[in-house]
This record gives sequence, structure tokens and C-alpha cells, in this order.
Amino acid sequence: MIHDLNRRDFLAALGMGTAALAVDLAHAAAALQESAIKPISGSWFEFQHHSTVEGVDWNPACARFTTAQWEAKIQEIAEAGLDYLVLMATAVYYRSFYKTSIYPQWKLACPDPLEAVLSAADKYKIKFFIGAGFYGDWESDKVISDPVAYKKRLQSLGELVHLYGHHPSFYGWYWPDEAEINPYYTPEFIQYVNDLSHEARQLKPRAQIMIAPYGTRIVAPDDKYVRQLDTLDVDIVAYQDEVGVGRSKTTETSAYYQGLRKAHNRSQKAKIWADVEIFDFEDGAHNRALLPASFDRVVRQLEAVSPWVDRILVYQYLGLMNKPGSLAFAGCPASTKLYTDYQNWLAGRSGLVGQGS
Repeated sequence: MIHDLNRRDFLAALGMGTAALAVDLAHAAAALQESAIKPISGSWFEFQHHSTVEGVDWNPACARFTTAQWEAKIQEIAEAGLDYLVLMATAVYYRSFYKTSIYPQWKLACPDPLEAVLSAADKYKIKFFIGAGFYGDWESDKVISDPVAYKKRLQSLGELVHLYGHHPSFYGWYWPDEAEINPYYTPEFIQYVNDLSHEARQLKPRAQIMIAPYGTRIVAPDDKYVRQLDTLDVDIVAYQDEVGVGRSKTTETSAYYQGLRKAHNRSQKAKIWADVEIFDFEDGAHNRALLPASFDRVVRQLEAVSPWVDRILVYQYLGLMNKPGSLAFAGCPASTKLYTDYQNWLAGRSGLVGQGS
């Protein structure tokens, strides 16, 4: 009888131990899955959004930002864990964001916003890619081959290096007249990229050069595409995931990036990054205000691309994420929720990784 009781007690204890082991394994698996999701490394950035309708919630605030507020925004972004910012444009709508003979300057509260953000980025260790746009009509497909816009773009590169090239945070260049890869790059786009890159490498030889094409869902990552990658004079290709614009779903993007990863591995020339769209359109219609996406969707986007890319950038922190109580608030009230949800996820992710190590 005692023997039977001990055996039952032993089996009960064994059952409890197995259940506890299963729970521990489940926690370990969750920690491993979370740690495999890459965090946000950087974001696009702007002084004025090129589409006034899309940027209606932050353009007016950014126009009023002082030098001190631009510094506060850069500090906020750095403290949120981002290392890279990609300045979309140094001009738009035939007005510039720095002193140049190309266009008249935008009338902003901060007289030199580019100096303000680069000085702050020096201080907070942010790396900036500087965009060579928009010189001409940003909505025109023909602007990349327009000889007048071509001349203005090249002039801007030299001026930007002369005025701001001393900043350690001036890390690289971004060519912002984005291409649709359908299913390959056009010869005109390759020429546009390589002409700019040729000039940029003479002016600032160590600077990294990035493009961010769309059409990710319809790329043909085959031999022809690999040959095109070989001919493109860029260091990084950050593919748009196209979830925010509604062309792709989070259940589809992993396969797209897997194919592109294989193409980049074969080319061994440019790094592959992701450009994850963390916005929704107001009322679900294009050409409406951009609003922060739910964090549940954003984390699925991060998870889908993480195995295949070196870094994840987002479009975009400015306007769609704000620290509660920010001294440089730009965006709708819901932007604080996306910021807080992401920061809580980062903190929980660190905790899970710590428990498993």
C-alpha cells in the first residue's frame, strides 16, 4: 500500500514536472521568436511632407518648430532606439530647406533646419542619409530624366557637402525619386541612380548610398535582376513592404523578401534593408491623411521581413510616433499610442531575451 501511494505520488509529481517543463519550453520558444524579430533601426524624416493632404497632421507643427524643437525631436528619436534617419528631401514644391540659388527657401520658424537636425544628430549619434530631392515635380515619372532637374540635383549635392559635409552625422545619400520594379528596374532609373552616385562618390567618397524602390511584390528576383543589382551603384536597397499602401499583406511579404535576399546573396554588392510602412490612410482611401497603424499590425510586419533583411527602417517616425509629452509634437494624438506600444514591446522583448540567456 505504501509502495502504491509512493508510486502514485511519484507519477503525480512527474506529471507536474512535465507540465512545468512544457510551460518553460513555451516561454523559451516565445523568447526565441521575439528575439528573432529585428527592432526598428531607423526612419524616414522630413521638414515638410511632400503630399500636403497626407501630412496634414504634422506639416503645420513642423513649420513652427524652432531650432531647439528640432534638436528635441532628434533626441527623442535617438532615445527611442533608432540609429538612422533618411531625410526625404532638401527641397519640395520649388522651395528649398537650405540656402541655395536653386530655389527660394521655405519660410519656416527655424532658419536652417538642416543645420539644426545634423548638429543634434552629431550630439545624439544619429546617422543621416541626405535625400537629393525634390528638384522638379516630385509626382512626375519623367523627373528622373528631365535635364533641368538633373542639373539642379547635381548642383545640390555639391552645395550640401560644402555647407554640411563637416557633420559626422552626414552618413550617406538617398536618391528619393523612387522606382517601381515591374518586374525589373527601367534603364532610365538605373541611369538616374548611377549618375547621382558617380557625383556623390567624388564629393564624399565614404558616404553610403541608398535607394528605396517599390514594386516589391512583383519583383522577379532572377538572373536578370541579379545583373541589374550588379550594375546599380548603391550600397543599400531598402525595399518598401507596401503594407501601408494596401498592395501587400503581412502574410505575403516574407516570401517577397526571401526571394530578394537570395538575389542579393548572389550579387553580393548591395545590402538589403526593409522600408516598413507603419501608416494607414484615413478612412482607408488613398490621398488621405496618414495615420499610425496598430502596433499589432506593425509587429507582424517586422516579424515577416526580419529573417531576410539586415536592418529595418520605417516610414515614418515623424508624424506617426510621438513620445507622450514631447517638446516637439508633430502628428495626431494616436501617435503616442504607437510610440508607447513599441517601447513597451522593446522593453518586454529585452526581458524575454534576458530570461533566456
